[in-house]
Amino acid sequence: MSRVLRAATRSSPLARWQTAFVAERLERRGIEVVEVLVDTLGDRTQAANTPLHSIGGQGVFVKEIQQAVLDGHADIAVHSAKDLPAITPDGLALACVPVRGDVRDILIGSTIDELRLGAVVGTGSVRRRAQLSHKRADLQFAELRGNIGSRLAKASQFDAIVLALVPLGRLGFDDVRGEILSTDVMLPMVGQGAIAVECRVDDDSTLDALAGIDDDAAHTAVVCERSYLRRLGGGCELPVGALAVIDGDEILLDALVAAHDGSTIVRRSRRAPISDAARLGGELADEVLSHGGSALLSLLG
Repeated sequence: MSRVLRAATRSSPLARWQTAFVAERLERRGIEVVEVLVDTLGDRTQAANTPLHSIGGQGVFVKEIQQAVLDGHADIAVHSAKDLPAITPDGLALACVPVRGDVRDILIGSTIDELRLGAVVGTGSVRRRAQLSHKRADLQFAELRGNIGSRLAKASQFDAIVLALVPLGRLGFDDVRGEILSTDVMLPMVGQGAIAVECRVDDDSTLDALAGIDDDAAHTAVVCERSYLRRLGGGCELPVGALAVIDGDEILLDALVAAHDGSTIVRRSRRAPISDAARLGGELADEVLSHGGSALLSLLG
């Protein structure tokens, strides 16, 4: 190996899987990757089952990791893209988004239609709660946090739980069965299913190395989704979802904002040339805001 890169990451099994995924691709290019494990605020509050929105929402799993890179303790930061705040901190660049996994969510323990009246669903995500409530207003919700294994272990405490689908395959839980939720029913979080790799903006050699493992389609889609979220000014503390898909030489963005109880959802879609991906996100956010999203956000805020 001609070079070593230090990768800051959380110590959860999924975070380390993601880092290994990035490392394998860099190692094919002659670059060794060494883990730098970082404890985040989100990790420190897992045991207390504290709702993410009450401790700052989006960013609680990434800020310390980003700081490790900014301080020079690591060269790259590896994240679940859905954990990233909409605005990248000064001094960092979103340098790489490798090929994206499945973006959908899965309901484990029952199908939506078969859930009993007043069933309790385990999920800490306001996005998931709002969209499930929109389909089934009778549902009740309870907080569910922890890594994938611990959440699956708690599944029997609820009528059903909701998880992102892609970590199940990545962590060897292929035998878990449930209702995979169509994006028509459950629009994912911005960046869901994607890995995001950041580095310092002035680290040209690392930027070049990461460019070599970047997936153009995944990166463009995540940029588009993040521009939508940035224009709304929110994160995972708000019931917001977005999914961008490359379609030929165009990009299609489907996005929403919802009331917490799911009583109202403002959802719009729009397409544009791939070169206008970042602009598309902002424009669709403006459309959502002008068609009732602004009033919803003022109530949520």
